[in-house]
Amino acid sequence: MQVVKDKLGEMSAMRKVKAETKAEEKEAKDLARARAEVAHEVRLAREAEAKMDLHVNKAAEVADRVRANHEGKYGSESTARGNVGSLENAYDRDPDPFGSATTTTTDASTTGSEYLTNTTGAPAPPSNKHL
Repeated sequence: MQVVKDKLGEMSAMRKVKAETKAEEKEAKDLARARAEVAHEVRLAREAEAKMDLHVNKAAEVADRVRANHEGKYGSESTARGNVGSLENAYDRDPDPFGSATTTTTDASTTGSEYLTNTTGAPAPPSNKHL
């Protein structure tokens, strides 16, 4: 009878060890799967960044080609005089193209100094550092 109890005890201990080993293997497998998934996402992000850099470089090349084509047709003097509708000169000609985005008001109680206020509360447009 003692032999049967010892055998059952050994079987029970073996099942516990086997279950613990199986849980550890599952945990290691899940960790490896998560690492592979993170590596995949990092690879996709790098590829997307490379595509975006390629797109920006291509846009810059197109802009240079258009600018060179324009200078070839109209000469560089028209560009220097500001006759071309470029972004640099657009705000010089019309500082407020939308009319009501900003207004200049004078406070009568002060010494006549003007204050520029943004009536819409909209932030300034972001600059594009790539172009």
